[in-house]
Formats: sequence, C-alpha cells, structure tokens
Amino acid sequence: MERRAFRLNGFLALILAIALAAAAGFAALSGTAAGLILAVVLGLLVLLILTGFAVINPNEANVVQFLGRYVGTVTENGLQWVLPLTTKRRVTLRVRNFETAKLKVNDADGNPVEIAAVVVYKVTDTARAVFAVDDYEEYVAIQSEAAVRHLATTHPYDSHDDSRTSLRDGASVAEELTGELRERTELAGVEVLEARITHLAYAPEIAQAMLVRQQAAQVVAARTKIVEGAVGMVQLALDRLAAEGVVDLDEERKAQMVSNLLVVLCGDRATQPVVNAGSLYA
Repeated sequence: MERRAFRLNGFLALILAIALAAAAGFAALSGTAAGLILAVVLGLLVLLILTGFAVINPNEANVVQFLGRYVGTVTENGLQWVLPLTTKRRVTLRVRNFETAKLKVNDADGNPVEIAAVVVYKVTDTARAVFAVDDYEEYVAIQSEAAVRHLATTHPYDSHDDSRTSLRDGASVAEELTGELRERTELAGVEVLEARITHLAYAPEIAQAMLVRQQAAQVVAARTKIVEGAVGMVQLALDRLAAEGVVDLDEERKAQMVSNLLVVLCGDRATQPVVNAGSLYA
C-alpha cells in the first residue's frame, strides 16, 4: 500500500550542502592533517546529500526505494530532499485516457459485431501501480479489451424486449463497463473514472442483412402504432355519430364505414374518393 516517504524542503537541504561544502573548503585550506580529514569527511557528506534531491512536477509522484526496499512516495511539488542513496521512479497522477482497438466479437445473440470503447483513468495508489504489476498502462489496456469483449458477449446488439439491455443503451452499458473495469484494475492501484462505447456496428458480412431486418422491424412498429390510432379514431367516430344522432347505422353499414375509415387511415398512399349514387343494398 502507498505510504508517505520522509522528505525535507529541497532548498533547505541545498543551503546545508553549500554550507558544508564551504566548511570543507576552509578546512582543506588550513593545510593540517586534521583539516584535510575533516574536508574529506565533509565532502563525502555533501555528495551523500546531493543524491537525495528530487524534482516533483505538478500531478506527479516519486516512488522512493532504498536498496530495493519500498520507502514511500513523495507527492509534494517542487524541489524535495529524501533519504540519500535511494532510487526514485516517477509516476504520473494525471487523468489519462485511451481508446481500445475495434474488436470483432459475437454478441449475446451470436451476431458478429465491431465494438470499441474509450477508458478514462488515473493512478490512485503509486505503490500498487509500480510493484503490483509489471506495467500498469499495459495492464489497463489489456483488461479494458477483456472487459469490452465480455460486455459484448453478454448483451445483444439491439434488443426488441424491454427486459433486456442492449449494447445501444449507452448510459446503462457505460455504467456496467465502468464498474467491471474498476474491479479489474483495483489491483494495479488505478481508478477508472469513466468508460464508454465509441464504436458499435455489425460486422461487414452481416451489416446489409441486419439493416434490412431493422428496417422491417421499424415498419412493423410504425404500422402497429398506425393501426392502434386508426381503431381509436373509428371508435370515436362511431360513438360520436350515435351520441349526437347524426345517422342511424345498422351493423352492415357500420362494417362498411369501419372498412372505409381503416383504408383511409392505414393506407400508405393517398386514397381516391368514390361517390356511391345508389344503395348499399341490391
């Protein structure tokens, strides 16, 4: 787990190093054996201090190790001084994003689809990001592709049943993908902020057939709504005629009126009126 490393203000440490270097110079100028020994000791101490400096940029952190042992993480910006003889590895804390490649996978109905997603993430635990996985960026990329493939195989491209979530339901699918990626990348000290599908299409070999199917489904849905509306309008017309006593229709004439109104209301072409100068009865 991430912990804070010991640090001092880098400018104070720099002033101390300069003072020790000046003292070493004065000791060396004394020309005595004790002065030379003191100069050597102070010089080594200055070199030791110089190995502890680190420059931390905004939204960056340094993971500090001493002889392979994790010491801690420094996140404060500016010139900092940590334990000498340590190695420092820079880790960015900025929000990052990348887009997966277009993956070809079968959806829940077995139809081949092409799918891609964009993932927005940032490092929240530098110790895990450095030591839990070999390369956290590659780890996030591979886990993102795996999550997108799993999402595509568990949902259909398009659902005609309200109880099923399809890949075209952007908000719910994005929430599910984000949740799955957070679980997959928690080990690497990474938090996924958002994941959304950026490309979704049927594979080229079935795209034309699926387009025809979608068009047919839309036509059926539109005709269903038209018939529902037409039946309501016919019922309203019959009720109004009977309620206001405009005309007294027997069952046969009602049937003829219903037939004519349905032809007018449900037809996809303009109707031509026919004037009946005779009687409905022979």
